[in-house]
Amino acid sequence: MNNGNIYKPIKTRLLEVIEESPTIKTFVLQPERKFSFHTGQFIELILEGVGEAPFTPSSSPLVKDKIDITVMRTGYVTQRLYQLQGGETLGIRGPYGRGYPLEKLYDKEVLVVGGGCGFAPLRSLLYNLQAEQDRIQKVTFCYGSKSPQECIYEPYIEELRSFPKFEVMRTVDQADETWSEEVGVATALLDKVKVNIHNSVSVVVGPPIMMKFSVQKLLEMGYPEDHIFLSMEKNMSCGLGKCGHCMMGEYFVCKDGPVFSYDEIKDQPDIWK
Repeated sequence: MNNGNIYKPIKTRLLEVIEESPTIKTFVLQPERKFSFHTGQFIELILEGVGEAPFTPSSSPLVKDKIDITVMRTGYVTQRLYQLQGGETLGIRGPYGRGYPLEKLYDKEVLVVGGGCGFAPLRSLLYNLQAEQDRIQKVTFCYGSKSPQECIYEPYIEELRSFPKFEVMRTVDQADETWSEEVGVATALLDKVKVNIHNSVSVVVGPPIMMKFSVQKLLEMGYPEDHIFLSMEKNMSCGLGKCGHCMMGEYFVCKDGPVFSYDEIKDQPDIWK
């Protein structure tokens, strides 16, 4: 979707900062004009005088006047971003890349597997599927996190569980007395999933090691390679396929992805790094 000159930033006001967990925050942005993106695409977020970094929106693509960006503090730009309180002016450019192929999810059972901050781009997809639930059979969302305190979007989880076509299964690596759901790695949830493999597709987003073992498990369950979709988001920088930081074999992740089917990238080198 074209929002004008993709090289020129759009001024954006920071409306609110939401603390999702001790290590993850959501930044609610209001662009100066309506902004469109396809779920799974990403934007470049610009802090004037500091730098820019790519993020996949975690909000609904159907909402045009606000954008949520959920961020884990990992580097210089995100460290400076974490110092903002609201009211500041930022820049965004984009959207860039290839998002989720929604047309391949219609009339299917959709199995979504997420880990950690990988829930961020998946929330955008789930919002989209909620809005189009008459076009899907059902959605099973399996989510893993390190601890109960690191489980993000708690209010949204409750909202999602209120929809009959949506099932949510969660697990943590280490539980405490507040936790009543599963304990263990995210892939262990796949042993408990009830899904018609022959009429199902899967979407996986999370840390590389979690994605690797999730794909292995999905293949063992009988998913065809072209029915497994991954959001790679690998070392992206410029967003335009110019710098080469995100090269994955023959692909520029920022231009050819970040969403790929497993059969597209399975033979590329170092896909899990």
